[in-house]
Amino acid sequence: MKPCTDVAQAFAERMGMNIDWNDPDPTISRLAWISQMPKEFDFSSEHWPPQFHYAGPFFDEAGRVDSPFPWERLTGEPIIYASMGTLQNGQKEIFQKIVDAAEKLSSFQLVLAIGKNLSLNQIASTMSNTIVVDHAPQPELLKRAALFVTHAGMNSALEALTQGVSMVAIPVTNDQLAVAARIAHHHVGVSLPLKELTVCMLQTAMSNVINDSSYLRKAQYFRKTIAESDGLDEVAEITERAFGL
Repeated sequence: MKPCTDVAQAFAERMGMNIDWNDPDPTISRLAWISQMPKEFDFSSEHWPPQFHYAGPFFDEAGRVDSPFPWERLTGEPIIYASMGTLQNGQKEIFQKIVDAAEKLSSFQLVLAIGKNLSLNQIASTMSNTIVVDHAPQPELLKRAALFVTHAGMNSALEALTQGVSMVAIPVTNDQLAVAARIAHHHVGVSLPLKELTVCMLQTAMSNVINDSSYLRKAQYFRKTIAESDGLDEVAEITERAFGL
């Protein structure tokens, strides 16, 4: 975190702020500390300070850049949608294992988004209905998906839960392991270890989550919970209260 801390320290000095950088607490806002995680998706805890707030997802589909997609190639079969996010997405072997595992499941169509770090011809496929693209319109595909294979970034996990889609999580780094732990804890999917990942392990996990209706029921519960909240409105109200507006 040193590069980030260096920037923060320089800014604080310019603003005349006296901060003890050996203590992380003074850098946390006394006005409002807001999380887009729904409270229901977190682990149960009572230790949060009074200025901490759960708000629910912040995303707004109107702000998303359109991604061209070959909609005409969808066959009408249930979709397994897979993406490893926009940052840590250059690991060819992970994408290949996803393809190999998904193509062993009958009556499903795989849609895989691999990002810009690889070329499409680096991913081998044996099924004519498999669609591999660099970017995909994720919210629209999740509306049609039977399963989401994900790196367990918070935004992606919340987008899946907004649509009531269960998940197979393959966390890579940063907060993804914590999000994947919540996915498994709340039974909206399973989490698999990246370093030990095999095609057989992935195929078994996909099949189990798809065929066990309890995962879908829990994902649908979160869909209902999120639909009953409005994260963006909640953030606006919390911010206005914090500044006394």
